[in-house]
Amino acid sequence: IGLSGTGFIARSFAHMVMKHAPDMRLEKVLTRRSPAALADFPTHGSVTSSIDELVEHSDLVFECSGDVIHSTVVIERALAAGLPVVTMNSEFHVTTGSYFADRGLLTEAEGDQPGCLAALRENMLEMGFSPLVYGNMKGFLNLNPTPEDMAYWSSKQGISVEQTTSFTDGTKVQIEQAFIANHAGAGILRRGMTGPARDDTVDAARDLAAMAEAAGGPVADYLLSRTQMPGVFIAARHDAEQADALNYFKLGPGPYYVMFNPHHLCSIEAIKTVRRVLSGGGVLMNNSSKPTVGVCAIAKRPLAAGERIELAIGGFDVRGEAVTIAEEPDHVPIGILNGAVLRHAVEPGQMLRFSDVDIPDSRALEIVRAMAPATTNTAAV
Repeated sequence: IGLSGTGFIARSFAHMVMKHAPDMRLEKVLTRRSPAALADFPTHGSVTSSIDELVEHSDLVFECSGDVIHSTVVIERALAAGLPVVTMNSEFHVTTGSYFADRGLLTEAEGDQPGCLAALRENMLEMGFSPLVYGNMKGFLNLNPTPEDMAYWSSKQGISVEQTTSFTDGTKVQIEQAFIANHAGAGILRRGMTGPARDDTVDAARDLAAMAEAAGGPVADYLLSRTQMPGVFIAARHDAEQADALNYFKLGPGPYYVMFNPHHLCSIEAIKTVRRVLSGGGVLMNNSSKPTVGVCAIAKRPLAAGERIELAIGGFDVRGEAVTIAEEPDHVPIGILNGAVLRHAVEPGQMLRFSDVDIPDSRALEIVRAMAPATTNTAAV
């Protein structure tokens, strides 16, 4: 196994391979830090800064860096070498992942919410359910948190300020739900989704199912409540002939049935998808080669002409919202905005479009242009 990333998720996954996968060897760990500073990183092999070394010594690559620009390069190299790639990187998938969906075996892992939803979907489809809502469960939302608050919660939770901020301002849930929507062929009810604040998860899920049917098909959305479990749910229909049985099995009288995965253990669960791929089980989920939902960037504060967005996902300049691509074809995917410079002033709440920013060159930007050249040519002006 080759591992790309050396953060919280990567270290936990490495421990899983080292202690619970005696048939696997963690041969190379790719980092952008100094390898010497990671002498205590758990690995059978060595830490390297060379993508070539990672690819040359791996039978499978697990990518979990969380960085869209970096992971795009790593994954492209691994797939070009014929290696299967398992990820825990929703940010990559909703930005450039669709470009690679048909270019090799590329799959997100079970563990984070999108992978858990994909696994629950597989299970429910096999039982004859017809999903209507792919639901994420979020406990807290503050669209514009302060740096001071995020530093406090980062220290308290033991994760980075960037991760803490993207979880708090909703960017992460927007990315995750755009991802499952594309994988499952679902849509969204409106920009940013609805995210009802409800304590009764089952009733709220059923209400969302009715809204999805009225809208004409399945949707991805989320519920907001401090009392709910930290997992995922799917609300679905089943055959009328099964109503009595499902009611007896405690799923209620219908017509909407709600099933849960009451946890998501991220790096600890990811090993299951690695085994799935190695045993020939194929793709759990990807962003599809024809996505319909993207994630735009919304200004959190006034941005002046010439100002540089140092960090988009998890920063204090912009936050992400899920959008229907056909309705907002010129939105800038938030995943390629690091280092972008404003061409003119932007007001709080304004969606960033390609005409608003100059974006640094990268392979990720090239791919975004290649996937939608008619709507992104202005990025080169």
